[in-house]
Amino acid sequence: MRLEGKVAAVTGAAAGIGRAIALALAAEGAWVAVTDVNQAGAEQVAAEIQAAGGSAFASRLDVTNPQEIEAALQSILEQKGRIDVWCNNAGVSTMNRFVNLTERDWDFNMEVNAKGTFLCSQAVARQMMRQEVDRQSGLRGKIINIASMAGKRGNAPFLAHYVASKFAVVGLTQAMAGELAAHGILVNAVCPGYVQTSMQERELQWEATLRGISVEEVRQLYIADTPLQRLETPEDVAKVVVFLASSEADFITGEAINVNGGAWMD
Repeated sequence: MRLEGKVAAVTGAAAGIGRAIALALAAEGAWVAVTDVNQAGAEQVAAEIQAAGGSAFASRLDVTNPQEIEAALQSILEQKGRIDVWCNNAGVSTMNRFVNLTERDWDFNMEVNAKGTFLCSQAVARQMMRQEVDRQSGLRGKIINIASMAGKRGNAPFLAHYVASKFAVVGLTQAMAGELAAHGILVNAVCPGYVQTSMQERELQWEATLRGISVEEVRQLYIADTPLQRLETPEDVAKVVVFLASSEADFITGEAINVNGGAWMD
């Protein structure tokens, strides 16, 4: 198994992409801290991992709360003594036309998607800098940010505030990678496209209302915009996170890897 003996944590891991990432990391041998603002959901995912023979721990974590970030990190350190992989997956979205967006819409998306990634990464980077270098890789740890195709493609109807927050994550990834490389910490991002999750189901409803068409018509627009002609699964994203967490990616940093079936190419 590629991640045998590694200690990993995933934010927003109670459902969707985060759940798939937590399961995939555990399946490759990592001990996984499953964190989410929905603690009951996190506990369910941790139990799922344990039932499959993996090792996991569940913790409540609101990524906008520095005290909860420190508490979650300390819980991991008390049990395992270090953190090798931290995946910033927690994210939110709302939809509206740009001229109708409210300050609350803007603040909610930026607070969770951008500031949450910053706060978690800062706390984790400080811890990783204190850790011993891994003898095999020469590294102290890896931070993996879940951004979005919307972090590269501004033309995303009704998502101006979300686009801004995900462009921020891509930029932060590059800035962190540049600064932290000297400390043996790699930082990369993954940019999914149209992923089948409960978040997407909400977005389908919102966009259908805003466009004045059916939910199924919006779904077909997403598929038509994807050259591989299907919606993305959470597992499609998780596989790339596992790759970045593994030794196969020990010389990759500062990248924002597209995983979107060709919907955006750069």
